[in-house]
Amino acid sequence: MKGLGVYIHIPFCIRKCYYCDFCSFSDRDGRKMRDYTEELCRRIELSPQLRGREVDTLYFGGGTPTLLPIELFEKIFSSVSSTALIAKEAEITAECNPATADREYLGRLRVIGVNRLSIGLQSVHNAELEALGRAHSFEELKETYAAARTAGFSNISVDLMYGIPKQTKESFRESLCTVSELAPEHISAYGLKVEKGTRFYSMGESLVLPDEDDECEMYLLMCDLLRQYGYERYEISNFAKEGYRSRHNLKYWRCEDYLGFGVAAHSCFCGERFGNSRDIDGFLRGEDIESERYTQSERDRLNEYIMLSMRLSEGMSITELERRTGRSISEVCPQLDTLKKMGYLTERDRRIAFTDKGALVSNSILSDMLEFD
Repeated sequence: MKGLGVYIHIPFCIRKCYYCDFCSFSDRDGRKMRDYTEELCRRIELSPQLRGREVDTLYFGGGTPTLLPIELFEKIFSSVSSTALIAKEAEITAECNPATADREYLGRLRVIGVNRLSIGLQSVHNAELEALGRAHSFEELKETYAAARTAGFSNISVDLMYGIPKQTKESFRESLCTVSELAPEHISAYGLKVEKGTRFYSMGESLVLPDEDDECEMYLLMCDLLRQYGYERYEISNFAKEGYRSRHNLKYWRCEDYLGFGVAAHSCFCGERFGNSRDIDGFLRGEDIESERYTQSERDRLNEYIMLSMRLSEGMSITELERRTGRSISEVCPQLDTLKKMGYLTERDRRIAFTDKGALVSNSILSDMLEFD
């Protein structure tokens, strides 16, 4: 039996960034954090799906998990380890925003067992950080990064964004080069999406962003530049040094089992997908806040296989696709040869994958593949 992935949502932040639609709340006196931890631990310890399973990836996401007092972090970790078996070589990640954790805190995280840190930076330019509503400076990122290395973290990921206010192709290049020279083991870089309910969305046409052509150029620049620094693009928006792909996120893209705990957390387990709502008050009252649950049909699983495997640089197995569909690859993707000649797809060892250029138009290509009869 494969190891299980576990995601734990810590929904607390200093403040909401202008682009963020994730489930997060402020908690000035820390009372809600304590109550949330108590209820989270109770639910973890009562989980029949988790009990006795081997966990080989554990991910604390948010929000900002490093806002939790360290003793609450220790309590949650203890609940997981007393309920499930944490594998000896498990990847254990905590998300961290700059200036929310000092060397002592990070050192205690390492002692608990956290061995991978994902630091949300977004830009090295303070004017761009301010335009995003970030609660930190680039100087604070450098301090946090140095503290993490001193604390013993040898697996660090840094997040960047492109297509953001005040950003140019040159300023994005500077962000890429500056972060690459810090030499984190992993870099995630996402294009800005303006989501409903965010401050950016409410700004309407007054929000000035780089145009679509500039965004495309930024993406291709990123792929080329990070490759020069020794990072492999192993997923559309994720780059890693050899041996440092995010094992937890690969579970999502490979449709493997994982369980999510906390508000807004989602799970994929034994052919079912289910998730919780954002109702933190209901959660704290001990109520069932499950907001969705469905058993995947064969077609659902096929579409997921196509969509998620094609996000990866390793691509999709033609043999597996033909086995699942009973169709040849030319029937599922009649434009395959044309797309290869145009430089959008590559084929090697009976696998097809997007090129860097193809990743930019992946949604339209996948849409055609998912609609075959």
